[in-house]
Amino acid sequence: MDPCAVNMSVSALACAIAKGKTSAEISALSAFFTQLGDSLDTIVSFGELNESCCDNKN
Repeated sequence: MDPCAVNMSVSALACAIAKGKTSAEISALSAFFTQLGDSLDTIVSFGELNESCCDNKN
């Protein structure tokens, strides 16, 4: 994927989501999506850690 195209897509999506929302609503959505991203990163990180531990045991 082209990094610039992804960046532009994310920016356009953010603008579309924010349209018509209050500052408080946008802030809450930001916190929600930040936590979602962090949770996904945690899942991937621990999945990779578990795979590397299991690979080292074999």
